Formats: sequence, C-alpha cells, structure tokens
Amino acid sequence: MVTDLLGPFLRAQRAIIVDGALATELERRGADLSDPLWSARMLIENPSLIRDVHAAYFRAGADVAITATYQASFDGFARAGIGTTDAVALMQRAVQLAREARDEFWEEPVNRTGRQFPLIAASVGPYGASLADGSEYRGDYALDEQQLCDWHEARFDVLAASGADLLACETIPCASEVRALLRLLRRHPTMAAWITVSARDGLHLSSGERFRNVVTHVAQDPQVLAVGVNCTVPSHITSLIQEARRVTTLPIIVYPNSGDVWNAETRCWVQRAGAFDLVASARDWLAAGASAVGGCCGTSPSEIAALSGWIRSEA
Repeated sequence: MVTDLLGPFLRAQRAIIVDGALATELERRGADLSDPLWSARMLIENPSLIRDVHAAYFRAGADVAITATYQASFDGFARAGIGTTDAVALMQRAVQLAREARDEFWEEPVNRTGRQFPLIAASVGPYGASLADGSEYRGDYALDEQQLCDWHEARFDVLAASGADLLACETIPCASEVRALLRLLRRHPTMAAWITVSARDGLHLSSGERFRNVVTHVAQDPQVLAVGVNCTVPSHITSLIQEARRVTTLPIIVYPNSGDVWNAETRCWVQRAGAFDLVASARDWLAAGASAVGGCCGTSPSEIAALSGWIRSEA
C-alpha cells in the first residue's frame, strides 16, 4: 500500500506547486542541449547546474521537483557510448541532485515557514523522448503495449529504487504506453506515481485517444496519486481538467508548456504569439478542479515564484 504523499500539501494549501521547466532553464543558464540526450547530457557535463536549477525552484516555492531523467534511457546513453553500469549511475545521480538541493533548502529554518517537506519525483519520460523526433507529441509508435513495457522495464526499475519519493510518468502520448507503465508500477507495490499525458486538444491525447477514457483506467490503480496533463499548450488545459473531473476524484495535476511548439527537425521551440500568464491561467485551472499546478518547457523559476505567492496567499 502506498503512502498518501499529496494529502498533507492539499490540506495545508489550496494546491500543490510543481516546479517549472528544467531543460529550457538550463539553456537559459548557458547549457548547450543540442544533443539527443537533451537535459540528461548535463548529468555528465555539468551536474551542479542541474542542482542549481532544482534549488532555484525550491526557493521559488515548488513543493515538488522533477528529476533530470526525462530523456535518460539505456538506449540513449548507449548511442552516446555510455554503458549500462554508468547509465544506472547517471540516473541515480539525477535523483541525488534533486535530493541534495531539497535537503540543503530545508536545512534553513526560514525556508520551512508555511511549507511542507518538498517531494522528489523521478521523471519517467515516454519512449518517444528517446527517439528525439517529437514522437512524444504524436504517439505514433511502432511498438505495442508489451514492447513498450519491455523497453521501459529496466529504467523503471532503476528509478523506482532510486530514493525518489514518487515517479512522474509524464508526457505520455498514447493509452498503450500508459497501460505499460501501470503494469510496471505494480511490480513495485510500495511505489507511488502520477500519470500525465500530452494532449493534442481539449479532449484527446496526442495519439487521438479520448483523455477521459484513459483517466478512467488510471484512476482504478491504487498506486496512482494523481492524473493529468503536461507539456501541452495552455489553451487546452481547462477542458482537459473538466474531462478528468467528470470521471475521477483523484487529484488532477497540470503543468503545461508556455504555449510554444516543439520543432523536432530543428530541435527548438517555436514561439507562439501572445504572452502566457501562469498565475492567471492557474486561477481558471483550480476553479475547474485542478489540485496541482506547475510549468513545463519554457517556464521559469520566476513564474513558479509568482504562482507560489498567489497560491500561498490563498491558503
């Protein structure tokens, strides 16, 4: 049986505050991520920069840090000439970096005022992320559910035993991959997770499958603490929250991107017109039924700080 990790936060404040983007914040701080390993490259080249970004989000008010393992996979590391043993060590390092930033933050008594002890969520990115071709925003995989289960298995086991508080199975574009991850989660009966998908509109996953149906399936799993959406354009989020709320009482977690669109060919985000106001959007999302809010690609510690300031003022 898993521990209710989210309950203490929701009893203490209006919503859980998830951190913001890791990769785009690393780039803003000078990191070159023009590599298939993306942010996982910094686990090798500059791990202290990852720790610094985690620390910035904790100072900004984040209740949860998501680790730099989204793009970390045995296949991806192997293509970069990194063997299995070293790949395991890098994944473990990613979790340790987040824990170090959290623990150092918590050592200062002033940081504990009005705060719960922050959580570390180990990112379990989709199979599509390892392809580095934007598949996580399409879900047009050549693998079936069993093959996806086989592909995820070794990394899932490493991250489940890494010392993270829970797993963030995120940016999942299709129902078959959701089912594969739930099968693996059952192999670790004391481990908790959230499941967040990528969506093409206000009703459907990136694959075109109905979001509501996936939520119904996920909500039956006692190890899943929250369900929702991430790295999706903000304009779809309210509708997706409403869809989820119709079929579950689980906490709903949303951390969309800034509204930009990923171009897999140029490996960069294409900026859309109009500014994204995370706090203003969060007001609508909480009213629609969200329980946890943060940001994905393109968001920053300053936006999480503004979000935290508003949410904690509403407590």
